Amino acid sequence: MGADFELRDHTADVAVEARGPTLEAVFSAAADGLAAAQCDAIPDSGERFSIDVDAESREALLFDYLDELIYERDVRSVLPVENRVEAIEGGSDGAGWTLSGSVRGVPLDRVEAREVKAVTYSEMRIEEREDEWYAYVVLDV
Repeated sequence: MGADFELRDHTADVAVEARGPTLEAVFSAAADGLAAAQCDAIPDSGERFSIDVDAESREALLFDYLDELIYERDVRSVLPVENRVEAIEGGSDGAGWTLSGSVRGVPLDRVEAREVKAVTYSEMRIEEREDEWYAYVVLDV
């Protein structure tokens, strides 16, 4: 008798739902959600460093920002936490979007981190609602 297999539905994703009074605040909250998806307890160690990202749209900016944090994690061997987005510029002139911010990089050898492989565009939303901003992003774990 030969070997066989079955294909089964499998969800290997985590969604981050973020809210904030400003677009900057909701981007920071989404990035903090990315950190929380990777680690339960975050120590106070680590140095701050700057993050600057450019993109064609708000959604692409959020995607590229979170993707940059994953890249920095891999290159610097740190978990980016305490994410602060200080400015987001862009809009109707067609020049694209720009984000400037900073993060604290906790050395990975000081935390027990789970891997988030990638950010996805699946179901991504960024909306201004009544008196707050809202973002929803799915992470591949």
